[in-house]
Amino acid sequence: MFCAIVGLWTSPAAAQNWSFDARRVALGGIGTTENVASGMVEEQRRYRSIVLPLGLIPLLSDLDVFKPGGDRFDPVRAMEYAASPLHYTIGRNSTNAGSTFVADLVNAGISRDLNKYRGFTLPTSMVSEGLASPNWGKTFVVRGSKDGFFQGIYAGAGPYFGVRNEAIPDPALVEILNADMDRYVPDGTFRISNSTAEQLALAVTGGYRAKFALGEVATGSRNGIYVSANYHYLRGFRYDDFDLNVRLDTDSEGLLTIRPTTVPIDIDRVSSSQGRGFALDFGAAVAIDRWDFGFGASGVANRIDWSEFERQSFVLTSIFDGGDFVDTNLTGPVGTRRVTLPTVYSADASYHGDSWSAVSEYAHGFQGHNFRGGFEYRLDRFELRGGARHSRDRWHPSMGAGIGLTRGFGIDVAAFGTSANVERRRDMALAISLRFNR
Repeated sequence: MFCAIVGLWTSPAAAQNWSFDARRVALGGIGTTENVASGMVEEQRRYRSIVLPLGLIPLLSDLDVFKPGGDRFDPVRAMEYAASPLHYTIGRNSTNAGSTFVADLVNAGISRDLNKYRGFTLPTSMVSEGLASPNWGKTFVVRGSKDGFFQGIYAGAGPYFGVRNEAIPDPALVEILNADMDRYVPDGTFRISNSTAEQLALAVTGGYRAKFALGEVATGSRNGIYVSANYHYLRGFRYDDFDLNVRLDTDSEGLLTIRPTTVPIDIDRVSSSQGRGFALDFGAAVAIDRWDFGFGASGVANRIDWSEFERQSFVLTSIFDGGDFVDTNLTGPVGTRRVTLPTVYSADASYHGDSWSAVSEYAHGFQGHNFRGGFEYRLDRFELRGGARHSRDRWHPSMGAGIGLTRGFGIDVAAFGTSANVERRRDMALAISLRFNR
């Protein structure tokens, strides 16, 4: 129920907000499309990163925002924490009209005058979706050569969390909340519809990795053709599908009221803990002298079939008196339900000079078209970086630096723009990670 209500106006979490590597963050989020073949080329740098989760400091000191019914319950801020939990977002603790509106709605204490919530900037429709699926494992070489060419089998595992949310607020309600001055609509009805589907699974992965010679130029440690493929067996542990409807009525003066026989908020929830599925990844990359090129498709034929459903209904009959939702268990649907996610297609290109590198990446899948680009300048053990990410018709800049404290250890820092908040407000976030060179 909580997830369904706050899902009214959630923003998708960009992969940059979940990245463990501040170097990649500073380069515009390069390398977040999961083209494993391009990752094999990138391993020429031979390093591992461990994120310093600065974002967890304010989160852990603000856990009361996650507790429905508490005095400090703030569902909007709770979802913003979830959208970007690892890195520190500047100004996140500031209050806004959106937090107040959703919190008052959840706690059945909404003001009868909707103008109290003016300044809550909303589009008339919103779709957000994403997948977090880090994978850890090892490649076992079954055939190799002294020139570095090889073929091997990859085995690994990792969590798999997918979410999709679609919300459609009433345009007349959006006009009131976005207005510059008080506005009243007598005898009006404002409807908000929202659907949210979430699935959590374990991905057990088997794959193929190879590096082949590329003519006569493939004599160096980098040059060659890199190929990768993954088969993910998905064991689903949790599926939730919320269908939420909100109805807000006004009286003759344009103030909120409850009309007879109407229900302000009703939620239909279908859940399951039994899921089976699979997904495929394919990637190829070419490294030739100073140039790298990569192409990939991740999440091909992505699907999880869920069964053994449970169903619940939540109804809030009043939004004024602080009442609670009435929970009713219903008969769940029979059969199976297949949930799919978009296939992500990506292409990347980069050039590496003696002291600098330029990288770029295009992807199409979640949130439509996405472009990332970055530049890195290296001076002995000190590196400067800058980049940008374009997603959902908006540019987000980034910049950062890295310093090698020893030959095997360094620190990377990044500052980047993000809109991982309810109103797509432009915020600045900080990322720090420790770099261990191999």
